[in-house]
Amino acid sequence: MLPSLRIPNILRNVSGFQQTLLRHNSQKTEKTINQVTLLGRVGADPQKRGSEEHPVINFPLATHYSYKYESGDILQRTDWHRISIFKPGLRDTVYKYLKKGHRVYITGKLSYGEIKMDDGQVRSASTIIADDVVFFQNAPPEESS
Repeated sequence: MLPSLRIPNILRNVSGFQQTLLRHNSQKTEKTINQVTLLGRVGADPQKRGSEEHPVINFPLATHYSYKYESGDILQRTDWHRISIFKPGLRDTVYKYLKKGHRVYITGKLSYGEIKMDDGQVRSASTIIADDVVFFQNAPPEESS
């Protein structure tokens, strides 16, 4: 084969690559929404994890709902959510002031990942990455005796 015959093949490949890039760049990216809103009670004091350069604050949040059976019995179900905070100002405020039992309103996004357990097992987990935390009250209401 003559070297001059190879050049058009290379140019053809480059041209195809350029056309692919043009098609990709001209496509519009579609909008998506990943938004979570929760109102519940903090299940434990927030914990600081990660490194000094990349700290994260984690705490569990309980939400619940009730439903009634045909028999008239009412069942309350509690769901537990893992909340993580990466934003520096929010992270510091939550770590300093939020305590177990506080009622909070959280907005953020849902994230999926894996957690390595102490025994080495890896399990999947979902986490709410908080963008905002609104404190509603300082402590749970006292129960009457």
